[in-house]
Order: sequence, then C-alpha cells, then structure tokens
Amino acid sequence: MKNHLPASLLAALLLAPFSQADVPVDNTPDGAALYQQHCASCHEGGVAKAPQLSLLQIMPPTSILRAMQGGVMQTQAAAMTDAQQRSLAEYLSGHSLAEAAMSSAAPQCSAEQSAFDFSARPDTAGWGVNLGNHRFYRRELAGITAADMDELELKWAFAFPGALRARSQPAIAGGAVFIGSQDGTVYALDKATGCIRWRFSTVAEVRNGIVVADWEPSAKAPPLLYFGDLVGNVYALNAVTGELAWRDRPDDHPSLTLTASPALHDGRLYVPLSSLEVTAAADPGYACCTFRGGVAVYDALSGEKLHTSYTIAEPPAVVGKNAVGTDRIAPSGSPVWNTPALDIERGVMYVGTGENYSSPANDTSDAILALSLEDGSIVWSQQMTAGDAWNMGCETEERINCPPEDGPDYDFGAATLLATTSEGRDLVLAGQKSGDVYALDPARGGAIVWQKKLGRGGIQGGVHFGMALDGDVLYVPISDFDGGPRWPGKALPGMYAVDIRNGDVLWYRPAEDLCEGREFCQPGLSAAASAIEGGVVAGAMDGVLRVYDKATGKVLWSYDSVRSFATTDGGTAQGGSFGGAAGPVFSDGMMFVNSGYGIYFHMPGNVFLAFGPKTP
Repeated sequence: MKNHLPASLLAALLLAPFSQADVPVDNTPDGAALYQQHCASCHEGGVAKAPQLSLLQIMPPTSILRAMQGGVMQTQAAAMTDAQQRSLAEYLSGHSLAEAAMSSAAPQCSAEQSAFDFSARPDTAGWGVNLGNHRFYRRELAGITAADMDELELKWAFAFPGALRARSQPAIAGGAVFIGSQDGTVYALDKATGCIRWRFSTVAEVRNGIVVADWEPSAKAPPLLYFGDLVGNVYALNAVTGELAWRDRPDDHPSLTLTASPALHDGRLYVPLSSLEVTAAADPGYACCTFRGGVAVYDALSGEKLHTSYTIAEPPAVVGKNAVGTDRIAPSGSPVWNTPALDIERGVMYVGTGENYSSPANDTSDAILALSLEDGSIVWSQQMTAGDAWNMGCETEERINCPPEDGPDYDFGAATLLATTSEGRDLVLAGQKSGDVYALDPARGGAIVWQKKLGRGGIQGGVHFGMALDGDVLYVPISDFDGGPRWPGKALPGMYAVDIRNGDVLWYRPAEDLCEGREFCQPGLSAAASAIEGGVVAGAMDGVLRVYDKATGKVLWSYDSVRSFATTDGGTAQGGSFGGAAGPVFSDGMMFVNSGYGIYFHMPGNVFLAFGPKTP
C-alpha cells in the first residue's frame, strides 16, 4: 500500500513562517552554492520580475525543476547539469524530488467516463456560488439539506501526491470535478468515481478555487476554466481536454501571488492580486516595500488584460532609509486575498484589503473598497483599522524593516458579501481578522450600518477565510488561533449566526476542544463555510467537519477526517486540519471537501473526499 504523506513531511511544518532564516539546515552545500552562483543575483532583487527566495522556498521541487527543464528558466539553467539542477531544486524547496515527484496513480477514466457532458452546465457562478459570494447551495443545487447529512457516506477519496495541504476549492461542470493541488497539478476527475479524465501541470502550487465558464446548450466551442498559481500566473484551460488556452502574469512584481479564486461574469475575469513581499521584508537589506494590491480584469476568452484596479491609487516612492541604510518605500501592501463580490447594478466590485507593508500606512489598508468595473478606479473606501503597517521584519530579532506601527495585521481575508435583507435593504457584509463583522451601505459610500465584535482576533484570528449567508442569517466562523500582546482577551473560536438586519447574534456554538494534546491541532474555524438549506457546514482546525442547525446552532452531524483514507490509486492519504478558502462544495446529493492544511502549524493532509447518499 502506498502512503502519500510520510511522517517525515511533518517537519516541513516548521518552515511555515516563510522567512530567509527558514532555509532547511540539511540541504547539501552544492545546492546552496549553485543558488549563489546562478540564481541569487536575480532572485534577490537584480531582476524585477524574478520571484524572491522566500517565494521559491514554498514551491515544490518538481515545479522548480520543471521551470529549469523546458520552462521559464530553461535558458538561465542551461549551464547546469541535470544533477545540479536537481540539487538546486531540492535546496530551494527543502524537499527531495523522490518524495515530491510521485504522480497520482489513480485510474484513468474510460472513454465513457471521460466524455464531457454538455448538458451538465456549471453548478455555480464561481467560488462564492453567486456573484454576491453568499456561499449558499439551495436545495435544488445541493440535492441535500442539513437534516439529510447523516445519510451521507464516503464514496471515494483522492490522494494529492507529495502534498502537505489541500487548499483548492473544486468546481463542478460537465460531469467532472476540477481541482488544483500543491504540486501544481490541476485534475479533472469523474464526479461519480474519482477517476482521472485529464491532468495539467502548472508552474507552482494551485491554492485557489477553480472557476468554470458557463455555456449555452447550443455552444460548439469547449468552455474554459480559470485559476491562478502561487507565483502569480493566471491560466485558462479547455475544460474538455485540459489544454492551455492562455496564461498571463497580471503584474510584474516579483512577489506577486494569487491566493483567491477569480470572479467571472459576462466574459470578464476578475483576478485578485496578493503578494508574499511581506515575507521578503524580513531581510534588512530588502527595500520594503513596492507591492500594491489590486484586481486585474481580463477578457476571459482571449486573455487580453483590460485594466488593473489598484487598492492604492498612487505608486510607491522612497520615503526614507531603514537602520542599515536600505531604502524605505511607501505606500505599499493592501493586498487582496479574497474573491470580489460583483455589484452589476452599481457597476462596482467589493473587495477587502490587507495591511500596509511599510510606513506610513495609508487609508485603503484594512478596508472595504468599491472598485469601478468600467475603469478600475476606487469609487469609495471604508477603512476599519487605521495605521496598520506590518511585515515579517516585525518577527525578527533585529526588527530592522518593522514599521513603527507594528501591526496589528488585521486583514480582510474573507470575501465580502453583497446581500439584500428581507426588508429590501442592500448591504455589503465583511468579516475581519480582528474578529469584527460589519454591514455597510453600498448606496451611501460604504457607511457603516452596524458593527459586531465576535472574536478576539489575531494574525490567524477572527474571521479568516469565508462567511456564508442564508436569507437574513449570516454564518460567521471564528478562528482565534493565536493570541499575544497585540491581541489581548479571551479567544472565542466557534460558529456564530448573525441577523444581517441589525447585527444581533442569533446563536453562538463554541468550538469544542477535542485535540487532547495532538500536535498542530487547535479548535476554531479558519476555513470558508458553506450554507445549505437548514444549516451551515464548516471544517475546523481540529480536522472535524460539522453541520450546524440554522435555528439553534446545534451540531447535527460531524465527521472526523484526521485519519488515513484508502484512495482511488490503491494507496492511502491522510486527513488533517481544515483551512483556507476551500469550503465544502455540494452537487446533486454529493459533498466534496479537502482535508489538510499543513501550513502555519496546522495538521497536514493531502486528501480530497467525495461523499454521497448511503448505499441501501
């Protein structure tokens, strides 16, 4: 029996904070020397588009090797032998190629199973189910209600080879399930059996959800699917064959990364822009910082970039020197690592932003922005936490690049929701890592209608990756993972139900601590939640998936995923913490969900689970 998650991979969790100091100590001297000889001059600032070392360190070695052997770095790597290239890939990633190069041995689909069903149009409008990011699967779409969850059983489990985490939310269309993996492979799996229809290899990890374009029944051209990778590439693939239609990197910044799923509407693709420059700033010699967040807008069919909506209107400029004489550059940051909510009627999209990376902080960090769909301009901005500038320099002993504001790092990581109350009032709903939830009035420039503090907050605290909405009931998962001097008070992890009309808490179900000392196990809800009729489904950092009753918050059903699973390839895979923006997905009485969030000291895992009605 093959086991795709060896115990030795747990050690990689210790690399989670991603700083220069985190280069694994057991790499060969040859790899380090090769990096200095062939790579350092470009990847440490010499070439504007070259990814920083901190970003290379979280790529799998197979992706790095592909880039050197026939990929974007083929010319630069030509002077090295195959053995040297392999040594360099292992040095940069901290993992062996032998361990990471395992490809899934899951069965290939038969011709009949591979046939694309053009009558099965996409179940949803994207990651958020609808354009307002409600994440609500109505009964006719889900084929199941909260009361029916105990009728489910595991139908098949798919192993992601060599992975520590599973963060890509699947999309369902044409009878297939489309999903990405840590090693950069995107799979089309048969919905019923989990066999592989096709696979596509990208440059780097795919940690955002897949979005599939809808089609008319009479359409002749194959539909496209869209996603991004860790190093900032956005892709469009033929959903039928898996062939590349187009690829682009929407911004030249070397630390660009794509965390959130894109939004798709009326032939336009909206791609949120985030960055890992916050980690590069741990180096005192790094000129911090030059990235500014935004949303790139594409013609979805051709791949032509139409414009970019920047979260900071003015470009960064040198504003001083740090203690060792390196340029200090501002304003910077305000990344977007959430899927835009599209307000077609008002001609805007709503996004939440993260902290500034450098000082002085500006007025669009930790804010909700309305960005013009027509030209990308900022229509209005409502800042919730002023003066929040923070980077990884604040976590080093010297603190050279740490801004004087020093946090508290209160991003809006979870997507905003565009909602209409039962009384007919439009609201923009937003949850912050501070533990606060807000309702804003989109007709009055984002004026705050109500605000409610639910969690203590923290770097991974408060609202982390995604809320869900059913009518007037907003489901708010609270993480509250980390405390400390910046985040005083009692942790309040668990699930909340809030009345969007007035902000009243309808119920709160605390997260039960079942970890019993297990390493990397914590109570609390970090992952995106998904609502179905009668309740909400959410995975927790303790590896347990739970269904909460809409009326009372009572746990109606639970499933512990922290175990080994027999997988479609005849081997085993391991479940772990639930985290990231990959919430449960429902279709025709089935539920699909990832398990494993081996990053930032959570339990690793590498399994994709498909549940369906119990066999009579």
